[in-house]
Amino acid sequence: MGSGTWSTDVYGAAASYRAASGTGAFDYSDRVTTSAPRHTWKAHPSLAPEGLSVRESRDSDEHPTSLAVSVLFDVTGSMRSVPRVLQTKLPELFGLLLRKGYVTHPQILFGAVGDATCDRVPLQLGQFESDNRMDDDLGNILLEGGGGGQMTESYELALYAMARHTSIDCHEKRGRRGYLFLIGDEMPYGKVKAREIRAVLGDQVTEDIPLTTILDEVRRKFDVYFIIPAGATHVGNSAVQSTWRKLLGQNVIELDDLSAVCETIALTIGLGEEAIDLAAGLDDLADLGSDAGASVGKALAPLSSRRGTVARSSGPLLDSTSDAGSGGTTRL
Repeated sequence: MGSGTWSTDVYGAAASYRAASGTGAFDYSDRVTTSAPRHTWKAHPSLAPEGLSVRESRDSDEHPTSLAVSVLFDVTGSMRSVPRVLQTKLPELFGLLLRKGYVTHPQILFGAVGDATCDRVPLQLGQFESDNRMDDDLGNILLEGGGGGQMTESYELALYAMARHTSIDCHEKRGRRGYLFLIGDEMPYGKVKAREIRAVLGDQVTEDIPLTTILDEVRRKFDVYFIIPAGATHVGNSAVQSTWRKLLGQNVIELDDLSAVCETIALTIGLGEEAIDLAAGLDDLADLGSDAGASVGKALAPLSSRRGTVARSSGPLLDSTSDAGSGGTTRL
């Protein structure tokens, strides 16, 4: 996947059509959750994980240096609002990535995470897309709103899928990791359960996989970030924060304004690609008329302080081989 080019005009036309026809941006979820009993709910066919082979991010003549970006949302409880907010901000995300030159050929996958112990649809995964089909994938997410009432969701099952069911040319051809953003407010389970892998994905796995093992595996392909947005149920919970910081260190981002999530993702990628430093990124937000600068600056200050000051460049710097323990590639 990954052909075509993002168009804000196409996005605007689709939004206008939905408004005129009285349908929402998440029409599939709206229809399923209001017209069918819960025990019959299923993922949209375009995002269904059962029997999943691989989600691919591929180079092409149109996109010769693809960069895989994955954004997976917790859609349980209060977190159901996150995809709706992000869908309205997609033009800002692409305005920063493309018009400001952070990334030349991004390919973005959207997906959703629930709780495999109790939810009907605990995992949904779209395709890596370069054009407006990613808006379709985002709009096909079922916003189940379940969860088991505890402070754990099946983030580890999503990590398993991203580790073993993705194939990305940025890593395989150029030794550069892609980006994986998890957006949530709870903790992962301590292991990927074999029975859940079999039930949700259909893989014939017979043994549970420790969380740290699957995280090490996925970090060979992706820089992994966990974003905790304002408005979520467990924002500020010390157990949630400390668990993720033990796993990801500085790559845990606390965001005090949910509406700034797209800008936060874009500037995180810009910093990772060394296309900007934080000050330049905040200037870009102001230039685009965004009022998210204060929230983004606060959220990314810890990340930026570890990277130092860089000059704006026309393209990403090459990774160097390292034994840093994150899979053989590291960003400078």
